[in-house]
Amino acid sequence: MIVIHDLDGWRSLRDEWRSAGDTIGFVPTMGALHDGHLSLVHRSVAENDRTIVSILVNPTQFDEPGDLEAYPRDLERDESLLAQAGADAVLVPEPEEIYADGYRYRVTETDRSRSLEGAHRPGHFDGVLTVVLKLLHLVRPDRAYFGEKDWQQLALVRGMADALFLDTEIIGCPIVREADGLAMSSRNVRLDAGARVRAAEFASVLQAGGPAEQVRSRLEDLGIDVDYVERLDGRLLAAVRIGGVRLIDNVPAHGLN
Repeated sequence: MIVIHDLDGWRSLRDEWRSAGDTIGFVPTMGALHDGHLSLVHRSVAENDRTIVSILVNPTQFDEPGDLEAYPRDLERDESLLAQAGADAVLVPEPEEIYADGYRYRVTETDRSRSLEGAHRPGHFDGVLTVVLKLLHLVRPDRAYFGEKDWQQLALVRGMADALFLDTEIIGCPIVREADGLAMSSRNVRLDAGARVRAAEFASVLQAGGPAEQVRSRLEDLGIDVDYVERLDGRLLAAVRIGGVRLIDNVPAHGLN
């Protein structure tokens, strides 16, 4: 597996792959990889001639500076996991190179990005959509893979790709869960033992389903701080704070109100 830190080096490899007629699959990540990320890599490897993964802790999507500082980083471990998963290359750019313009130019969606995560994390989706667009232009993949755990993000990336006539196919992949049902997340490692138990209870209550207000009430009865429980696109989405860690998840809504 090739590790690339500069954009010119990546462009050279990309052009080499394209000249050979290879299809390219792309998995954008912020590192701290787990089996959820690796499931995206495995799918890309199965569906494309070449797979590249990016690792960039994107500063523009964090609304709380402390959250950015606390985000786990272990590049050596991540690179080892990606090599085992069959990735052909990993792109690890510096934020200063990605944002050479100082983030003066950005993507803003004016409707669906304002609710749910957008309502609780101002500017978050501007950062997400901007970095995804930059990376898609740099990588020029045939397919890009995103996890369904970030359902609202996936919907917005798909909408952006359609609105801006991007050639890349945006592919959503199922949520990968721990044995107790908790959706895998890089944030899970920040949960202490007590918070980890409550996080599993959050997942259990959400998967039990029901009207959004009833689900919210059950979570609050467990002492869980709820940001929202709402429906979107036939899914029941929720965000909570447990032990100082913010977690999101979603499940099929099964037609419930």
